[in-house]
Amino acid sequence: MNLLVSLIAILILILIALGGTAIAGLNPVFFVVIPCGAFAVFVAGFVYRVLSWGRLPVPFSIPTTCGQEKSLPWIKSESLESPSGTAGVVGRMALEVLLFRSLFRNTRLYLYDQRPVYASAKWLWFFGLLFHWSLLLIILRHMRFFIEPVAPLINGLAAIDGFFEIAVPTFFLSDGAIVLALTFLFLRRVVVPQLRYISLFTDYFAVALILGVAITGILMRNFFPVDIEQVKTMALGWVTFTPYVPKEMSALFYIHLLLVSVLLAWFPFSKLMHMGGVFLSPTRNMANDSRMRRHINPWNAPVKVHTYEEYEDEYRDKMKAAGLPVDKE
Repeated sequence: MNLLVSLIAILILILIALGGTAIAGLNPVFFVVIPCGAFAVFVAGFVYRVLSWGRLPVPFSIPTTCGQEKSLPWIKSESLESPSGTAGVVGRMALEVLLFRSLFRNTRLYLYDQRPVYASAKWLWFFGLLFHWSLLLIILRHMRFFIEPVAPLINGLAAIDGFFEIAVPTFFLSDGAIVLALTFLFLRRVVVPQLRYISLFTDYFAVALILGVAITGILMRNFFPVDIEQVKTMALGWVTFTPYVPKEMSALFYIHLLLVSVLLAWFPFSKLMHMGGVFLSPTRNMANDSRMRRHINPWNAPVKVHTYEEYEDEYRDKMKAAGLPVDKE
């Protein structure tokens, strides 16, 4: 049911975009109001989520570790697995963000002859890494629409991405890679019973929405080309606050732009927000220094304590009578 609802939602968005091409006078709405509004929601929602997470106190040292903590000098510690300082935290965070180090250790459990067996599960790590790096590369390539002149770095990335010069215009490797990765992630949720059972509407919708954006973009570049000059003029108009409404654009561009706008507006309120949340996760960004520094919970209510000195003053005579040692005679 969740899968069906998510596909219906994508279909409704496509029909809305097609309706925009059929109704005259809606071009300013689709080319200016919706994209700019979606970007404003994205920025405001992203900042709000990050600030709300950043205000939460973290009184205890709760990093996720799988190595020896730094303790005595002659005991070798793991600087990345159990970092005790800022350098180790930065190194571990970099490996996590750039290479998905924890996902690389992921294992799968299955029953063999009524016994639980653990096996390697590197496919999820590979396709997850492939998707994220391809998406990053595609976003960087699209920056050529928003700046003038185009930075040499962006041209260099585009040249590397189209190194094999397949077809005309050049088919970018990242385009094929992101579709392949998204297809794997989508089918994984549909085929594996355990994942299908716990998958929500938002899980299917996220993958289907990004897959729709990727496929429409590939179709526009390789099969149904659009006027790139008008697209860049429109994008520069967003950046410079001088809105430009293209005169005639294909229905495919309406669909692509609307799907991108919905993705931007929905991003801060979905699980995709892990892009910012990973940096604020105390299990990742904290040093394992519980043996070096005391972490006091600020939520603890004040407690009236009864020190040993007070205890001894109160029961000294009885302690001496029972033969117990006392500090003061």
